Amino acid sequence: MKVKWLLVIMIGLMVMLTGCGGPKPDVSIFMMGSNGFPSEAGDKLESSLKSKVGEVPTVKINTSPIFSLEKMIVELAAGGNGIFILAEDQFKSLSNQAGFVSLDDTIKPEDYPDGVIQIAEEGKPAEKHLYGIPLTGNKWMKEQGFEGKGLVAFIPQNAPKLNESKQVLKVIAQK
Repeated sequence: MKVKWLLVIMIGLMVMLTGCGGPKPDVSIFMMGSNGFPSEAGDKLESSLKSKVGEVPTVKINTSPIFSLEKMIVELAAGGNGIFILAEDQFKSLSNQAGFVSLDDTIKPEDYPDGVIQIAEEGKPAEKHLYGIPLTGNKWMKEQGFEGKGLVAFIPQNAPKLNESKQVLKVIAQK
């Protein structure tokens, strides 16, 4: 009898905890620079981005205050983020694993030549596509008082809502 009550209590707690986070955003953005990224800065950028995107799709920016390779790997593997904003060297090292979504159909590659890279997918010949948006001098970041130097925004292949992620990245990439 005690085991049965314990099980009921555990299930009740699990149900309560899963409901605590509120609705999930359509596009979650993970941001971490080579020295981390403060949460206050992320909040400021999130507010600005929400005003540019509008009510739909919903957007949430999550930041890491310190650089952590392990955290980055977990965030990439978990598959819950639609957009990543990482240091350029991390973007380049990840390009060897061919885990990016091509942005050619959303953003003009000639507008971001530094984001055009050649990736060889398994079993296919290497092709050049726009995979990342370099944020050095980016309008959205500059409007909020940030340089964006050395940061690149990209969409991972395991993005939960690909079309919404492309829509938000297009807003981020506006010149």
